[in-house]
Amino acid sequence: MTANTNNLQSQTRRHFFGQCGMGLGSIALASMMDERAMANPFAPKQPHFPPKAKNVIFLFMAGGPSHLDLFDWKPELKKRHGQSIPESFTKGKRFAFMNSSFKDANKLQGTIRDFKQHGQCGMWVSECFPHIATVADELTLVRTCKTELFNHAPAKLFMNTGTGLFGRPSMGSWVTYGIGTESRDLPGFMVLQSGPRGPRGGGVNWASGFLPTSFQGVPLRGNGDPILNLASPKGIDAVRQRESIDAVRALNLKRAMETGDPEIQTRIASYEMAYRMQTSAPELIDIKSESKATLDLYGAEPGKASFANNCLLARRLVERGVRFVQLYHTNWDSHGGPNETLTKDFDKVTKDVDQPCSALIRDLKARGLLDDTLVIWGGEFGRTPMSEKRATPGRNHHIDAFSMWFAGGGIKPGNLVGETDEFGFGAITAEHHVHDLHATILHQLGIDHEHLTFRFQGRDFRLTDVEGKVIKEMLA
Repeated sequence: MTANTNNLQSQTRRHFFGQCGMGLGSIALASMMDERAMANPFAPKQPHFPPKAKNVIFLFMAGGPSHLDLFDWKPELKKRHGQSIPESFTKGKRFAFMNSSFKDANKLQGTIRDFKQHGQCGMWVSECFPHIATVADELTLVRTCKTELFNHAPAKLFMNTGTGLFGRPSMGSWVTYGIGTESRDLPGFMVLQSGPRGPRGGGVNWASGFLPTSFQGVPLRGNGDPILNLASPKGIDAVRQRESIDAVRALNLKRAMETGDPEIQTRIASYEMAYRMQTSAPELIDIKSESKATLDLYGAEPGKASFANNCLLARRLVERGVRFVQLYHTNWDSHGGPNETLTKDFDKVTKDVDQPCSALIRDLKARGLLDDTLVIWGGEFGRTPMSEKRATPGRNHHIDAFSMWFAGGGIKPGNLVGETDEFGFGAITAEHHVHDLHATILHQLGIDHEHLTFRFQGRDFRLTDVEGKVIKEMLA
């Protein structure tokens, strides 16, 4: 900080505490609290053991991508297209839109997509992802992910917070609470969105729940003002802005001493972060400084909001030490009918993400960042092997098996984990629950998922609840 800023802070403290008639002991206590309040709440903390990854980029495909049309090639399903699925698969199972989908025993639906094997690992990837196919040997593909909730908003909550209940911290919040961040001028957990609408459930997916609010995700806009209401009003110069922040901090400190509420310290830190972000955030989103080759690699266009731009911003964020970056892209809902067809609409959403995802992996690797950055791709669930009766053939929500891929951050490259049955309905080997995925992500960051806890309402909570095991087959 500049000498002028320090003088302003001292003058504000003397004036405020003098007006309050505080004694020397109170002033000393206030000074100590002031130093703590000025400290970065995201300051890096020691993990439980040496980490393999420092940062996370979670590419969240909101709406439930169809594993059967992307990564889980099932020739038997295609061969038996139009036949009834054996009752043993569906008996006792619950699905979204139960009556409309299964009242008349809907038929098996094979994919219309061509699949080929790619890379040394022989990963099956459909024609929808020609660019992602070229980085197959950098990925671990888990084909046997399993979740518990079959409607979008609760399932998104489950994937992000480990529960379908409101009020629990998101994974990014747990991570930044546990190990902080290396960025002082940007929040430790940032969120970017693209597609025709936001994810169902909205901000609860990146909320901090019962953790201090400084650990919640901060949405970043890809164009215009990067964060709403961040810029100072017209006529407010830097000195006046600093004076205003100092005065608010003094009021907050007085209240903190009266109540002992730690959330007030979070509030003070948030003001300081917002002040620093007035400079750091506009510089961050100015991707015009990137080379033409890099922009072309991603398919990014300065000034245009897109998933491609957001992938490039994700790389710029981890370069600046941001711990957890989450990108949401819609719409992957593929029931059939208007805007949700498995043909034209599916082609559009896969094209939106294919090149940027591949570019992100290549760019991180070229810059030496992939080793320290864990990249995750996936949605809240998969899609059924049976067709759904809509205007055009589609697939229903499916929780018993779906595919996600991981790269970098100590994950084994060119790796296939788990196998589903001949229809892609459920796992026949290595079934892995969402809690297992969370335990593994935390493990790569040097966090023991059983020991990252927070006491709330009389019990210790954690991201993985009372379950979860690290998926050893994923690790390098």
